[in-house]
This record gives sequence, C-alpha cells and structure tokens, in this order.
Amino acid sequence: MLQAKQELLSALAAELERLHAGAGAKAAFESPKVAAHGDLACTAAMHLAKPLGQNPRQVGEALRTALMATPAFSQWVESIDIAGPGFLNLKLKPSAKQAVVKEVLHAASCFGQQTERNEKVLVEFVSANPTGPLHVGHGRQAALGDAICNLFATQGWNVYREFYYNDAGVQINTLATSTQLRAQGFKPGDAQWPSGENAPAYNGDYIQDIAQDFLAQKTVKSDDREFTGSGDLNDLNGMREFAVAYLRHEQDLDLKAFDVKFDNYYLESSLYTSGRVDSAVKKLQEAGKTYEQDGALWLKSTDYGDDKDRVMRKGDGTYTYFVPDVAYHITKWERGFTKVVNIQGTDHHGTIARVRAGLQAAGAGIPEGYPDYVLHTMVRVMRGGVEVKISKRAGSYVTLRDLIEWTSKDAVRFFLLSRKPDTEYVFDIDLALAKNNDNPVYYVQYAHARIHSILRTWGGDVASLAKADLSSLENPKAQALMLLLAKYPEMLTAAAQDFAPHDVTFYLRDLAASYHSYYDAERILVDDETQKLARLALVAACAQVLQNGLKILGVSAPEQM
Repeated sequence: MLQAKQELLSALAAELERLHAGAGAKAAFESPKVAAHGDLACTAAMHLAKPLGQNPRQVGEALRTALMATPAFSQWVESIDIAGPGFLNLKLKPSAKQAVVKEVLHAASCFGQQTERNEKVLVEFVSANPTGPLHVGHGRQAALGDAICNLFATQGWNVYREFYYNDAGVQINTLATSTQLRAQGFKPGDAQWPSGENAPAYNGDYIQDIAQDFLAQKTVKSDDREFTGSGDLNDLNGMREFAVAYLRHEQDLDLKAFDVKFDNYYLESSLYTSGRVDSAVKKLQEAGKTYEQDGALWLKSTDYGDDKDRVMRKGDGTYTYFVPDVAYHITKWERGFTKVVNIQGTDHHGTIARVRAGLQAAGAGIPEGYPDYVLHTMVRVMRGGVEVKISKRAGSYVTLRDLIEWTSKDAVRFFLLSRKPDTEYVFDIDLALAKNNDNPVYYVQYAHARIHSILRTWGGDVASLAKADLSSLENPKAQALMLLLAKYPEMLTAAAQDFAPHDVTFYLRDLAASYHSYYDAERILVDDETQKLARLALVAACAQVLQNGLKILGVSAPEQM
C-alpha cells in the first residue's frame, strides 16, 4: 500500500499543479475522521477554490474526474466521493491495502524505517547527579530519552546518547559529609547528624553502604570512572571521589536493569577546568551582551525574549547555574551536533529562555530555538489504592529499580511512555501486574504471542508467506487491519518530529485491538490452502509491526505468554 499511496500522491500533485501553479507542492492525504467515509481524504479542492475563483464543490468535481482518469487512480482507487463543501473521500481497492502485507514481510524489522540522512542528533537525558539511586522520575526520563533516540534512528538520524552530570558542588559536598558521618558511626536521628534546610544530609541506607565499602578499601567502577577507598576517616576528598564512583556504578546498574545505554558521560566540572565557562562568558562580554550591576555580571537576556535579565556571575565570583549550561551547549554545537534534544523535568522550564538567550548572544552561529527541550512531570506510584512514597534504600523516594523489581522492565517502560511527557502520570503497580486486557502492555504483548502461537500450530515456513496470494483478504476486519499496518511508517515520522513516543503506545494498542477484532471475526487455519496462507501472511505482518513498535519503546515481544 505504501507504493500505491506514493503513486497516488504523485498523481494528485501533478493534477493540482496543472490546476494552479505551486499547488502540487501541497499535495497530501489525510485520514477521514469517520472510517466509513473512505480510506484517504483530500482537502485540496477547498484550498484551490479561492485562487481559481470557483465553488469548492465544482473544483472537487473537476479534480475527481481528472484523478480517476490517471493510471495510478485507475489501478488503486475504487471510488472518490465528494462530501460537504468539497472533501474528496477515496475508497481504495482491496489490492491496494493487500499490498502492505508483502511490504511488511519483505522489509521485516526495517519496515517503517527511512533511509540514512547523514545527519547527527545528540539526545541528552537522565543526567542525574550521583547523589543517590535513580528515582521513578529519572525512569520516566530514561524511557523517554531512549524511545526518542530510537524514533530518530528510524528516520535515518545518526543518534548520540549523552549523560551530563556534576561531580562537584554543593550536592556532592553534602554526599561526602554524609558518608563521613556514617563512617564515623553516626546515623540519622543522632544529635551529630545534620538536619534542617541549612544543614542537609542524605539519609538513605545507601550512604551506610558507601561508608562501609570505603572503610573496607574496596574498588568501585562505573562506566566512566573507577576509585579505591583509602579507609581513612579523615580523607573527605577521597570519600567524595569514592561516593561519586559508587553511585555512578549504582546508576549504571539501574540503567542496565532498564536496558538504557549511553555513548558518553560529560562532566560539568570539565567545563570549568577546560576554561569553557570562562570562554563563554568572555564571548558574551565581547559581544556587548552583559553589564555590571550591584557587584554582579548580568546577561541582557531580555533582548532575546526572557522576562528579565539574568545574573551570570554573583558578587562572590561564582557563576549561576545556567552559565555552564550555555558553555555546555556551545560544546554540543562545536562537536557537530546541529540538532540537540534535552529531556528534562518541568522544573527546568525557567532555564530554557536564558540558555537560548545565552547561545544567541554568544554569536557562535547557533540557530534560534537551539536546543529542543522535552519536559516531563514526575510520577506518582500507587499500590492497593495507596500512594507509595518511600523506599528504604533511598530514604525518601521510590527508586527506578524498586519499580522494576516490583513489576517488570517492560511494564515500567510501556507505562511511563503511555502519556504525553508533560502530563501527570500515576503508575499503578496492581495494573502493571494484571494479566488481562486492562493492562496495556500485556494486551499488546499478548496479541504478538497469540499470533506466534497460530504460526507454531501451522508449522510452515513463515518466510514463504511473502509469496502468498492475498486476493481473498476482503473481509472488512482484514481490510481495517491492513489499513492500520500501512499507517505505521507515517506514525513513526510524526512521533519523531513531535518527540512523542506515546504515539507509538497508542498505535500499538490500536493495532492489537484491530488484530484481536480480526481474529474474532475470521478463523485463520482454515482448510482452503489459499485462504489459509493469505490469512497467515496478514497476521504474520501484524506480528512484525507489533515487534518493531515494541522495540522502539524498549519493550520485549514475547512469542509465548
């Protein structure tokens, strides 16, 4: 069907161009709002009515006549109806829809993927400072980032995954002092233990584990660092380095359990040691985009749409947190990443305008709107109708690993991707464990397993189904299923453009529903060999697309359940 649709689109473009110069470039098909109205819709007649000085319906009539006379429309289109003021509703011949089955079976795991475009995209996500285990919010970000990377890969992008974190600063100092207190034998609740906003400490049990391993002079290794504890109670700097390496290792374990990998880990501290922060500030000063006031250095961010100018360097000589962000994004641009996507929590919303302002003001040739941002809300966890708020391991929140261990990697990924990132999400543990149609990931995976059960019962060579005669696939449920299969590539393209992996979850649920509906309407393993092979080819194609879509989400496609 994809070839048929392309041929129809080309014919439409040619006729529109003939009617009005430049109109061909806007040739497009839409999905009718009501399925009964047809398989494809076209609004071109209404757009052309004014420049042609004609009634839209008249334009529609002329366009219908011209289109049906073309070889492509004659071959693939059964009828064109004109509805309302000038909508063209196309009903495809069964053969047009049937073609998608062979297209899927031939392309297999590559179905829906676009050709290489020789362009790079950097996606930065998770980027959690090593101060404790990854929480469920980090999990939502990991799922989002990984799925968005996978979506970009289907569109031919060369994808680079980056994790940016700070191994210095206030939070890391708090981590070091908390570890030292535990090593000295103190614990939360003791008089010596810091409390209150002005004297914070990390209270989770993991701090005790870090202290014990440091005293035991163990070696900890993460993907990007390694350190051996000295065992010296007074070695605060050593404890800092050890604790960072320890928690980076813990994060690696969390990410491994979630099947998320990164190409690079970038240290915020390196921006200072390499002079990149000072260099960025110098660029802004030389461009005349800063000024001194009240002992501080300010950025004229209001020149670039910010609601007020922002302090860059405080009176004590330290930089505010958005300044290294500006320097960091200059490095992304200089490394050749013309497209950059940041996955961050909604609490970072305020930084967007000032980071972009800094990048524009730096005069580095970076385009407006760089980088792209995807902001997500936090996640509430429910069990038995009651919110779960605390993990003993973390001390104050539910960890990502907790959620995976309580349910499964597949459930966590699918659930966390099933809503738009900026909408609140409640993770229902009981639903994630349910083995029924109410559980969306179970529902989709069961459809895939159900098809493979049929294929096993048949026992033939699945590869041979690509040669099956499909002409008998005329049942309305079969037609609807094929039409949905054909929408998969364009769904991927739109989801990648909109940073919307939730669209993939919606599509997979619709596809599973369409398959179950077809299965209930028509027996697959019938006596008639031609019909049987045609129906097997259709469900095999459905299984392939289910598998492809689940892979984008990082979810497995079991063949047995």
